[in-house]
Amino acid sequence: MIDIKQIDKSYLPIYDTIPMLVRVESEYAVEPIDGGLGGFLFQLKEVTTPYTKDLGKYEKPSKYEERFDISNWAFFIAFDTDKPNPDGSGPLAVGAITLVGRTPNVDMLDRRDDLAVLWDIRVREESQRLGLGTKLFTTAVRWARKQGFRQLKIEAQNNNIAACRFYRKQGALLGGLNRYAYYDDPDIRGDVQLLWYLDL
Repeated sequence: MIDIKQIDKSYLPIYDTIPMLVRVESEYAVEPIDGGLGGFLFQLKEVTTPYTKDLGKYEKPSKYEERFDISNWAFFIAFDTDKPNPDGSGPLAVGAITLVGRTPNVDMLDRRDDLAVLWDIRVREESQRLGLGTKLFTTAVRWARKQGFRQLKIEAQNNNIAACRFYRKQGALLGGLNRYAYYDDPDIRGDVQLLWYLDL
């Protein structure tokens, strides 16, 4: 049985333990038409060598407070009450989600007070494809509406096909892309940032 709880920062080390792995077997090749003036062509292509991305190395929730004021952030963890944590401290954390709003110095918020960002969502691999992602997303939307936000913004990458299809299924629309968002990181320099928006 899954129990989704809103948590405070004392639970963030538990949040950290939930892996954020993405299996990449295909990607959207994004090609500009007429230098971008004619739009962009998305083509789904298989990658030459499939691989797994560990997005958890970029996102450590327990470290957020070192960089940001998280007083207006919301954190939720999904616990599987039928599975004990290996250290015996309680039920196993199988999924989590972070929402950000009304926080200075967060570029993703575009200086808007009516915009929330789905900053992080993760589900353990063995708990995927069971509807948990949808439950977490629904929790996020409910929270954002209650806080008075008008839109939810979500970041994904062109090689995270499952995430892109998931956000589209939830009703989000692709509202922007940045081919150079990760240019400073040689490991992911070729990734294209895709920005999804859901009207609330």
